[in-house]
Amino acid sequence: MDEQQPPDRGGGHPCGFPGRRPPGRPDRRGGGPPAWLSGARSRTAAGLPWVSTAALLVFVMVGTGFAEHGQDRRPLDVAARLLLFVAVVVLLFRHRRPVAAVATTCAATLVYLAAGYPYGPVFVAVAVGCFSAIVAGYRKAAWWSLGGLWAGHVLVSHWLYRWLPPGGDEAAPWTQQGFITAWVLAVVAAAELLRVRREQWAAARAEREAAERRRADEERLRMARELHDVLAHSISVINVQAGVGLALLDSDPEQARTALTTIKGASKEALDEVRQVLANLRTPGDAPTSPAPGLDRLPELVEQAASAGLTVTVESEGDAAAVPPGAGLAAFRIVQEALTNVVRHSGSRTALVHIGYGSGRVRLRVDDEGPATGDDAGGGGNGLVGMRERAAALGGTIEAGPRPDGGFRVLAELPFTPPDRDRRRRNPPEPSEETP
Repeated sequence: MDEQQPPDRGGGHPCGFPGRRPPGRPDRRGGGPPAWLSGARSRTAAGLPWVSTAALLVFVMVGTGFAEHGQDRRPLDVAARLLLFVAVVVLLFRHRRPVAAVATTCAATLVYLAAGYPYGPVFVAVAVGCFSAIVAGYRKAAWWSLGGLWAGHVLVSHWLYRWLPPGGDEAAPWTQQGFITAWVLAVVAAAELLRVRREQWAAARAEREAAERRRADEERLRMARELHDVLAHSISVINVQAGVGLALLDSDPEQARTALTTIKGASKEALDEVRQVLANLRTPGDAPTSPAPGLDRLPELVEQAASAGLTVTVESEGDAAAVPPGAGLAAFRIVQEALTNVVRHSGSRTALVHIGYGSGRVRLRVDDEGPATGDDAGGGGNGLVGMRERAAALGGTIEAGPRPDGGFRVLAELPFTPPDRDRRRRNPPEPSEETP
């Protein structure tokens, strides 16, 4: 039987997410509902379940013809066929008007039984209407309709039969009434179970889609942060060298040539890193073609800063080999962004980078002498936001602000788990043969 999705109660499913399944196709990932229960199936242009209703009508009409044999009831006539037709055809609207459909089906069935016509598959139509109403969220309407049918049948079969056809009829046995009561309870229980399962499937589907959106947002944020860090530093170097080249183009062509060479190298490196980021974005399941930059590439960063006129002094303490790639990338990008800010926003042409390794943490300090230049010097650009996000992603902290004695300072502390400790945890040493 065809079924519809429950009406929107203010918690509609999110849609429109890139890469999502086509609308109307049931989601079978993670134990989703079977297609015949999901309500997502092809229908006619009018949106009515013509096929299932027509099949049910044929089943009820033909089945009732066979069921009347052996029953001491009124034979089927035009009025009986008309009541059966109404009880089934109204189910065409069980998706749009579930309350009216189940109430009409139960009412037509009660009139049919009160008129003395034989029992038969008409109860299947009642079950279909009850299922549709309960699953659609109209539980009380289904209960009242089914309860009214049950109570009416009790009155007809035990008290009103004296005045109703067929003539000379006797009261129905209570065992028959017990069977009908059990059938009613079974229909209600099955419909309630289906309703609960559909709600669980809908909640699970909504949770999966929300998780997919969160992952996509996090990936977009990560890519944007990578592109910002790469482009901001390289374009700052290019901008400084372009100014130098323009200023010396006529007076010192050789120095202008050097500036243009620096621009070419910085732009090539920026293009290579942008290509790598975009390649990972297009094929997120593939491994990167080159390793992510880490603190081992700090000399290149110092050289680029020198080409922009900034003298960088690097001091380090501890063992740099203990830093895993994730923390190394974050530390490299933080230093890169800090030096970019010095080039863009500081009047100082010197900077000090101090890196301390040890106790599962890497500590960074980047100082410049100032003074700050520009309205947003050292302040609230996307670079500082990106640095804070990188530190927060590793559970670390970062502070950036003016120094008491002038200039600007960036302090960052990034925790990490040493790679050798990871290996020891995953592969504990085996006891030696001499160990008792």
